[in-house]
Amino acid sequence: MSATLTGALVGAVLAFAALIFGFWGFVLVVLLMAIGALAGRMASGQLDLRALVGAFTGRRTSA
Repeated sequence: MSATLTGALVGAVLAFAALIFGFWGFVLVVLLMAIGALAGRMASGQLDLRALVGAFTGRRTSA
C-alpha cells in the first residue's frame, strides 16, 4: 500500500472518530492506533524494544 493511500485512510479514520465520538474518542483512537503500530513493528521484527528503552533511559544512543 502506498504512503499516500495509508495517510488518507488514517486521516479518514481519525476524522470519523472526531465527528462521531468527540475529542476524547479521537484521542483514544489515536492512542490505540499508535499502540497497534508499535505492536505490528515488534511482531515483524522492525522494532527492537530493548534498544528503544535503552535510548529513552540514556543507556544507549538511538543510532
